[in-house]
Amino acid sequence: MQYMVSVIFDKDGLATPEEQAAIDVFNDRLVAEGHWVFAGGLGASNTATVIDNRGGEAMFTDGPFLESKEFLAGFWIIEAADLDVALKLAAEGSKACNRKVEVRPFL
Repeated sequence: MQYMVSVIFDKDGLATPEEQAAIDVFNDRLVAEGHWVFAGGLGASNTATVIDNRGGEAMFTDGPFLESKEFLAGFWIIEAADLDVALKLAAEGSKACNRKVEVRPFL
């Protein structure tokens, strides 16, 4: 089963060199152990554009969908046998990137 591990942060900016090195080690481990599917970092929340095309005309709004102190900073899509494995990997990812993470099944 696949899971999305969302990285949650409250400051704009990239990982420190030490954090990036730890993330690289974690990513290499995910690949080596067959858990890697895809991962990526995201631009600052103020670079987001929200599009709502549920009505007659698409509306484009600058900025994040939610005004919040915390925002989605990046993510991993991982392959794990079950939720327990995904949670263990997510805990290690949280330590590597020095940020909170959220785990959800990827459907």
